[in-house]
Amino acid sequence: MLLLHLMSFLYPKKIRAIYVDHQLQNISKDWGEFVSQQCEMLGVPCIVEKVQVADGNLELQARNARYSAYEKHLLSHEILTLAHHQQDQAETVLLRLFSGTGVHGLAAMKVYEERTNFRIWRPFLELTREQICQWAEELNVQNILDPTNTDIHYDRAWCREELWPFLQNRFPKMQQAVSRTSLLMQDADEILKEIVQGDLHECGNHQCLILDKFQLLSQARQRQLLSAWMKGEEQYRPSLDMVERLQKEVIFSKNDAQAKLHWNHYYYVRYQNVLYRIHKSDFLAEQSQDIVEQNISFQLNTMMNVLSGHYQIQTENIGLSFELLNQPLVIKPRIGGEKVHLYGRVGAWPLKKAIQEAQIFPWQRHTIQILSIDNVILGVFTPKGFWLAQSPYCETGGWQPNLLSQR
Repeated sequence: MLLLHLMSFLYPKKIRAIYVDHQLQNISKDWGEFVSQQCEMLGVPCIVEKVQVADGNLELQARNARYSAYEKHLLSHEILTLAHHQQDQAETVLLRLFSGTGVHGLAAMKVYEERTNFRIWRPFLELTREQICQWAEELNVQNILDPTNTDIHYDRAWCREELWPFLQNRFPKMQQAVSRTSLLMQDADEILKEIVQGDLHECGNHQCLILDKFQLLSQARQRQLLSAWMKGEEQYRPSLDMVERLQKEVIFSKNDAQAKLHWNHYYYVRYQNVLYRIHKSDFLAEQSQDIVEQNISFQLNTMMNVLSGHYQIQTENIGLSFELLNQPLVIKPRIGGEKVHLYGRVGAWPLKKAIQEAQIFPWQRHTIQILSIDNVILGVFTPKGFWLAQSPYCETGGWQPNLLSQR
């Protein structure tokens, strides 16, 4: 409430307020009405957003619901301003320390933070709770005390009510010291990010890691690179246990093992001594799609979509006969055992062997489709493009589907 009053004074007509009603307490609706009334007095537009908190860790799920509400309403030019203070920061450091976090976790909250979809400003982060209370009293700022703030069933409330007085009695300047630690960890985190970005540039990209280069790094740098790589654009890194599982179960598994690890919407798979990070929807696409034989026709210069990607029909030096344009052709899934005489090769080859030579990933092979007419194979749609087959329909200056992008 102090933040609301100060922002309305410093930036009149330039702020909006949002009250997130988690609907976890019967009186939460009344709190929303109180906030709305205060905003009306100050001439500040106010949004009251009700959210549903998912099952699981209540504090974590409530935070996730709250930030989803923020993202829903924030405009691209706006900054989310929050009233976290010095004790909040120190509590966060302690709680993360107890959970076994690393440098990134101990860096805790920043005064100014750039996230993927929005920006955060915490102008009170260096103020103590006592300073805020004194300031609010002097300005006669009204507020409501959430009873869960003192309910030691919750970890943060326990830390505040039970642990904090005990430690502060022994270390009177503990709050300032712990907050200072977070600043030092922020410096260390920035340095570590620079090292990790350099290692990532040397070893691969956000989708894959070349294991021959990765394994030249020290064990410590390997763990840090994997942790940051798995985190991606998410807010939190994986646990150390999950990083070690990726190393043991996938990276160091036998060469012929079909090893994979699922974590946070992604599958981690090793193929041809490269570690890939694949979104769950892409990795499991074969199981979710019912691929059937269908009729299809083509027109010159038009765009078309098949399972393997987006194509355009274009003239080529060697291609299919123009007589096939606008004619009903058949496109069907690969079922295994097919032999195809690909243009430029001698004789028919097993399609499986051509796929292996082209190093098409196993999780993409369900997108391969065969184009034919009257049981004559005309070509094969693959994630690497259209493979023209040798047939009576090949001619100089014909046409082919040209791959523009994978799906």
